[in-house]
Amino acid sequence: MPDPRRGTPRTDQILADPRLREAVDRLGTRLVKQTVTAAQQRCRAGEIEPAAVADEAVASLPDGATTLRRVVNATGVVVHTNLGRAPLSRAAVDAVTAAAGATDVELDLATGRRGRRGRGALQALAEQVPDAGGVHVVNNGAAALALVARVLARGGRSIVIARGELVEIGDGFRIPELLESVGARLREVGTTNRVRLSDYAAAVDDDTAFVLKVHPSNFTVSGFTSSVPVRELAGLGLPVVVDIGSGLLAPHPRLPNEPDAASALRAGAQLVTASGDKLLGGPQAGLLLGESGLVERLRRDPFARALRVDKLTLAALEATLTGPTPPVPAALAARPDDLRARARTICAALPAELNPEVFDSDGVVGGGGAPDAILPSVAIALPERLAGPLRLGAKPVVGRVERARLLLDLLTVAPDEDDDLIDAVRCAAGHEER
Repeated sequence: MPDPRRGTPRTDQILADPRLREAVDRLGTRLVKQTVTAAQQRCRAGEIEPAAVADEAVASLPDGATTLRRVVNATGVVVHTNLGRAPLSRAAVDAVTAAAGATDVELDLATGRRGRRGRGALQALAEQVPDAGGVHVVNNGAAALALVARVLARGGRSIVIARGELVEIGDGFRIPELLESVGARLREVGTTNRVRLSDYAAAVDDDTAFVLKVHPSNFTVSGFTSSVPVRELAGLGLPVVVDIGSGLLAPHPRLPNEPDAASALRAGAQLVTASGDKLLGGPQAGLLLGESGLVERLRRDPFARALRVDKLTLAALEATLTGPTPPVPAALAARPDDLRARARTICAALPAELNPEVFDSDGVVGGGGAPDAILPSVAIALPERLAGPLRLGAKPVVGRVERARLLLDLLTVAPDEDDDLIDAVRCAAGHEER
């Protein structure tokens, strides 16, 4: 009797299916062929019938031409570095889509002449921080600080910084190595836990470019400690540069210990550097805010060209600043009572054998920001065995495991993702998708 697996259809026959021809136009030949090959292999392994190969290939097609997959963040970590940090608002996503084609990013449509690149985003940023005389945007927070060091400390001039602020910013990268890589020379003052104004004053000389204050945003030091506020450093007679890290533009009631750009500038900082993809809730970007002459000097330096942001980032940043509340600020303002009501609704829609429970939880900011801030939240507790299937499902969900229970924390799940969460749990538990 002939082996039916020998009837596996040829690739060209499968690709002739109208559904796959359309997919080639949408996803490209490479991805579609990979999907077809996988379906053929299943057929040769006897897992599906030859007549089902085309249907299997169509069902397995990815949503888009990228290996990145949309994930439901149910970890309770608002700015999750491994999940891409800040999720963009709907307005920012729409702005990126609009900017994907030809745009007026450097064209003044009224005159037909070249215009200021990213003027909309820059104006929006300036309006958010009126204490800044000038603003500029580069491709990330580390780039902003590197640009400042390269330009202001050119020629090996020194930067005075407290020892306790020589921090590691993630993935093995450290502030001192970053600054030295662009030719700056560091002069450390104080000890790891205490520094005084007199330490700074003793280190300042004619070769000092500026005083740098770095917020140690991913850890806290408590006990026998002291630091010097920006207002006192500003009295040294040198430019004071403050790296706040997180991108908080103004004080936030839930984050009283997190520095913000407006307060630093009012206290006398000449420049503030920050990230756009953390507490601001926008795309990856580095923000430079401060004295107009210094900002313009940085903007016009040749090295700034290497750090330039693209039109998609500018579009997303402008929409983040001018549009509705982005997901990160929304999560920071979430009320536990609202989260608890959502959790009860979700639990009622889940299979009873999972014994879903509403669980009071503590969320965190994440992303190297506000490490001591606890955000009251509510989670759904499920069997730990669902953690893997949920991550690998058609709609991946990432939670956290505590005490042999999987917690799906709603602080970081947008309300419009609740149905996706329900479907994912039902599928992971072996139930059909709703």
